[in-house]
Amino acid sequence: MMGIANDFKAFLLRGNVVDLAVGIAMGAAFVAVVNSLVADLITPIIAALTGNTDFSNLTFSINDSLFRYGSFINALITFLTVGTAIFFFVVLPYNAFKARMSKEPPPDPTTRKCPECQSEISIDARRCAFCTSEVAAQPA
Repeated sequence: MMGIANDFKAFLLRGNVVDLAVGIAMGAAFVAVVNSLVADLITPIIAALTGNTDFSNLTFSINDSLFRYGSFINALITFLTVGTAIFFFVVLPYNAFKARMSKEPPPDPTTRKCPECQSEISIDARRCAFCTSEVAAQPA
């Protein structure tokens, strides 16, 4: 029984699980901020332009079926705002950081210049394929 408890503890404290929990908590907080941005700033701006103060009341009916397309508009605005905010405030900075941190050394050269004709030849070549002059072996 103690072995299972230790295994479960090791599982919970593994880096991936903790990172996932932190990510979910931060994501929920981020969505709350973006929802407030949409509800308190973006929707009123759009409402000021269109004259309608609340999209959730926009409906139409067909054969006694009520279609709440205003709620869909609110959800669509929220989705686009969350997606845009995540892209600009999370994805782009992360990609830039990752690119800066992963400076790989340049690959070893596979060609060199012929000393006679300046053509690109294989680094292991002993004779130039263009001018046929002998080329000294490349030091290792």
